[in-house]
Amino acid sequence: MNDGTSAEASGERAVAAGRDIGSVSTGDFVTQVERATLLPAEALDFTGRLCHLPQRTEQFVGRTRELDLLDRALADTSDVAVHAVHGLGGVGKSTLAARWAAGHATEYNPLWWITADSSSAVDAGLAALGRALQPALVGVLTDEALRERVLQWLSSHEGWLLILDNVSDPADIRPLLARTPGGRFLITTRLSATTWRGATTALRLDVLEPTEAVDLFTRVHSGPPDGVGELCAELGRLPLAVDQAAAYCREAGVSPRGYLDLLLRWPSKMFAASAEGGDGQRTVARVWQVTLEHLDETPTATGILRTIAWWAPEEIPRAYLDGIADPFAVTEGIRRLAAYSMITLREDTLSVHRLVQASARAADPELALRHRDHAARVLGRARVEGPAWGPAARLWATHVEALASRAPAESDTAETADLLNKAALYLAGVDPSRSADLSARGAASFERVGGTDSPAAAGARLLTGLAHTWQGDFVRACPLFEEQLTRASRLFGADHPSTFWLLCLTLSVKSRIDPAGARALVDETVTRAERALGRDHSHVHRRRTQLSVLAPPETESGDAGARLAVSEGLLGVNSWELMPLRRSLLTELAARGDFRRAVAVVEEMVYRCRSVLGSTDGVTLVLRIEQISLLLYAGKAERAGRLLPDLVDDWAEVMGDAVRAWRLSPYLALLSSRPEEA
Repeated sequence: MNDGTSAEASGERAVAAGRDIGSVSTGDFVTQVERATLLPAEALDFTGRLCHLPQRTEQFVGRTRELDLLDRALADTSDVAVHAVHGLGGVGKSTLAARWAAGHATEYNPLWWITADSSSAVDAGLAALGRALQPALVGVLTDEALRERVLQWLSSHEGWLLILDNVSDPADIRPLLARTPGGRFLITTRLSATTWRGATTALRLDVLEPTEAVDLFTRVHSGPPDGVGELCAELGRLPLAVDQAAAYCREAGVSPRGYLDLLLRWPSKMFAASAEGGDGQRTVARVWQVTLEHLDETPTATGILRTIAWWAPEEIPRAYLDGIADPFAVTEGIRRLAAYSMITLREDTLSVHRLVQASARAADPELALRHRDHAARVLGRARVEGPAWGPAARLWATHVEALASRAPAESDTAETADLLNKAALYLAGVDPSRSADLSARGAASFERVGGTDSPAAAGARLLTGLAHTWQGDFVRACPLFEEQLTRASRLFGADHPSTFWLLCLTLSVKSRIDPAGARALVDETVTRAERALGRDHSHVHRRRTQLSVLAPPETESGDAGARLAVSEGLLGVNSWELMPLRRSLLTELAARGDFRRAVAVVEEMVYRCRSVLGSTDGVTLVLRIEQISLLLYAGKAERAGRLLPDLVDDWAEVMGDAVRAWRLSPYLALLSSRPEEA
């Protein structure tokens, strides 16, 4: 009988023991046994069901596609038994894994969750599984022995699933994977798919859809929904950030808009703030701090992150980062950021989550502005390929806009203001409204830094006026031109070429809102020039011609051809200053239906513009559209059709598909409705 303290044995040289023994004598020899333990029979096998999952699924929303992908992946009976869900910290990888596992708890035994952010955490999780798997061994075997026994058990059984959560280094789980080929593993990790090679399938988890983010917020926060969509958008629809914000709003009694204001003013504090009873280790600040600690050994990686934090989050050309460090260091920094899912690589561009940017910008205000100035210098050195209104230029301008929006205008430097003006020029032909906003801020910054009479400030004001003119907002443009005209007259004199050019600009908008006032100014200017230089002087003729085009008197109506002929005799047929007169003649011919002669004039203008400005300049492109329109009205649809494909391609190259469709749709409709000519 074995009462736990004694045991009986029978048979030759039999030995029996009820507890630990140190030595055994059989009569033939003595065997020394050290640390020997007798295991009870119930410790030798496992029956029943085991399921250990965290409580992370209460606020789960959406993710139907990802759940379906996991269904298909883990149902596959091929040799691939390791599946990794990867993505940015806080994107919901652990919640997705817990939700999927909870729905499949009856299919695996045991189903066990192990925190795997270090090798010691993996060891602790395996020991915990050993205690649950064979509780009779608790207190009998050491944790090390329990882990070994679990590994032996897993290697000899099938039908189990281990979830290894938050793996930060594949080496931490490699021994486990090598010894247990018979079951299934579901891994969550911030490491990208390229890190998981071999017999591992990877599923990238992205942020929530807009409706899903709003749904998650409203499940946690029961207050008024006003502003929820805007807040979720600002949070980049990151599940952890949305949940954190909703819990804070509920507990603090603040509205979504109130939280958004706090976030914009004190981002670092709000990223770290959690509601009472929440997991302080699972805030946005803490989750990303862990990743940044992993990146500390690669200073260029954190430097890149602090730089791109000031730009637009999408479509950041890798070439912008050339020169930030040596090529190897830059490549290595990008590689490590991508490996930890802090950025996403797409061909020659990268993107970064907007909250990652906000977190990287969260620093002492003085330090943050130094980082901003560095980001501005890097952006200023970036090479922009293609025409001034082309896709590359517009993309660069978008990053300048983002940089400007990240800090108050009063913090702008002359270098920042210069970027604003350059971006305004790049946007002038495609989005005058944005161009006007950028140039206005640039002008104010230049005035603050260098004074109201500084050439840079004057140029920025002028650009703002031009942008308003391109918008058709002549009322806002006119005072800006008049202001610069007064300045030029004071600094250079009334007859200086710069003053006269500004006068022409002023008249060009003044004639739209005050024709009589513009006409009076024309007469005064021409009279002053005649007194100074003589009526027949070529410079006077130029002024008379240009000004009359801007504000023609009624007596000159209908004789654009005659005026053009006179000017050709004085200035030469190749003079660029004849373009305004050719424009007047073109308008006159089209108005009276003389499309044959109008076609000849517009084709001459297109030829001149292509020769001087190029085929894809904005002025040339507009004239080419007008050329096709006039060809259609002249009954020359076949020729218009031959010219249209090249024009469409050039618009697509410079302006993009949306602008192309907007500009060309009337002419495409006209062309499609006209029969082909013989």
